Amino acid sequence: MKPLEIHNLTVASGERILLSIPAASFDEGVMYGIVGPSGAGKSTFLRVLNLLEKPRSGSLSIWGHKVNAAELSHSKGVHLQRQMAFVAQKPAMFQTTVFDNVALGLSYRGVPRSRRAQLVRKALDLVGLEAAAGRKATSLSGGEAQRIALARALVLEPKLLLLDEPTSNLDPANVAIIEQIITRIRKERAMTVLMVTHHLQQARRLSDQCLFLHQGQIIEQNDTEAFFESPRHEALQDFISGKMVY
Repeated sequence: MKPLEIHNLTVASGERILLSIPAASFDEGVMYGIVGPSGAGKSTFLRVLNLLEKPRSGSLSIWGHKVNAAELSHSKGVHLQRQMAFVAQKPAMFQTTVFDNVALGLSYRGVPRSRRAQLVRKALDLVGLEAAAGRKATSLSGGEAQRIALARALVLEPKLLLLDEPTSNLDPANVAIIEQIITRIRKERAMTVLMVTHHLQQARRLSDQCLFLHQGQIIEQNDTEAFFESPRHEALQDFISGKMVY
């Protein structure tokens, strides 16, 4: 059983089609890099998968649970949403401690306090910020905040991790730290990861497979090496070579 399948997905804003994906599927334990020009629909794609945005039409099959995404209510979708975690490009920190920021999702799920503490410490250790547990989250640097956003997602032990440009606003040192965390996650946890990135070499370093999203469509999907070395579609060839693609 594939953890995630997409069927006839369409997302629109008025008359403008933002996404049109007839079919796509993702395997368990695989990391997918999603690349493409600005405005291709990459972030919208992740938000629809996380049930944060409703498409005009289409269905999702999430670990065998097939749902009409266009008609899915919050109450009927929350049990599926809780199997995923989403890390935004610009994470918001709540006006509490680092510990409480990471523990918030567990609290909403009714996890007992003692178990909550164990999971939070484990997540903070994973991102190298266990010593920061008592600090105010709003005092963190940009790189630290992004690491806490990752911890906040990982503490939920999701089956599917969705990363929307997790290093786009960071300096090279913090990019390296985030990439090391992602690599460690993949070694220690068998989860499916979808990562949107504007950095082609980052996608190449971290991903098992890559997708090229262009004008709202998945133009090409392949194993990472073949994706970069032998791109089939002319638009992807141009994009990899650095030509303007829009």
